[in-house]
Amino acid sequence: MTQAVIGAIAAVVAVVVVLRTVWIVPQARAQNVERFGRYLRTLEAGLHFVVPFVDKVRPRIDLREQVVSFDPQPVITEDNLVVRIDTVLYFQVTDPRAAEYEIANYIQAIEQLTVTTLRNVIGAMDLEECLTSREKINSQLRIVLDEASGKWGIRVNRVEIKAIDPPPSIKEAMEKQMRAERDKRAAILTAEGVRQSKILTAEGEKQSAILNSEGARQSAILRADGQAQAIDRVFTAIHRNDPDPKLLAYQYLQVLPELAKGEGNTFWVIPSEVTNALQGVSRAFAKDTGESAGPKEPPHDAVTAEKREDDSGPAALEAPSRDRAAEVARAAQEAASAARQEAEKAKADGLDARP
Repeated sequence: MTQAVIGAIAAVVAVVVVLRTVWIVPQARAQNVERFGRYLRTLEAGLHFVVPFVDKVRPRIDLREQVVSFDPQPVITEDNLVVRIDTVLYFQVTDPRAAEYEIANYIQAIEQLTVTTLRNVIGAMDLEECLTSREKINSQLRIVLDEASGKWGIRVNRVEIKAIDPPPSIKEAMEKQMRAERDKRAAILTAEGVRQSKILTAEGEKQSAILNSEGARQSAILRADGQAQAIDRVFTAIHRNDPDPKLLAYQYLQVLPELAKGEGNTFWVIPSEVTNALQGVSRAFAKDTGESAGPKEPPHDAVTAEKREDDSGPAALEAPSRDRAAEVARAAQEAASAARQEAEKAKADGLDARP
């Protein structure tokens, strides 16, 4: 029984000795070893043996990059505004011995150093600069923290400002300012759009007016050319056919009713040549009527000429000429009657018709 107890105690002591002698350090970790209270060495990743009950192994130190988020800290800006700033710190332990023996709590030390440095940096800036210069603040914080924590065996890789919270009244003022700025930009853009629209519309109207003027000019030129050609053809046809005054008078009588129809034609003149032509037509009509009333014996010379001429000669054309003259006279009388009726009608309407 006693031997069993002794054996169990020996086994327990052996296990404890082994556990105190053999140490396995994981990757990216480190442990400091003290002998009789003094620093002896640093155990890096791997298998290590120490003297049990003589050497003391300190707690593990993480060598990986670590992230620490600090609580919002009140900071006063240059323009005496209190803002709350959240910071995030990225650091890494590079010297386990210095991190163990140079500083009691390096995380707390880094936090306090960050707060003091942040107050120094922000105190030299106004609110507007603080809100727009985060990169500058981060750079200055990293430089100061890296210099101060270098002797602690810590390297500060990066410092980030998570948020800068101004007072509620300042937030409202900033929102109003931002809203006013956006309204201003919107008004400017609207005005620019209206200006461009008016410019483009004016340019379009200008081009349209120019094209319309060109079209009207070309149309007037073509119309004038057409009228000139028409007048030339009519003039040529009239001179080629050699009309007599009777025909011209008849044509004028046809135009007189149209002249009397216009509302603005309160005064129109009948030339004396037309009256003379009408008298000539009437005389010719009366002469033709008298000749047709009683047949007379043609003179001897006329009979002789008639015998001498064949059917296609001038003598054969006298009868058709008289018929045409009678038709012209009849048409002239009808035109004169129509002209008188139109004149009476115009006089009844208050117009002034003068011969």
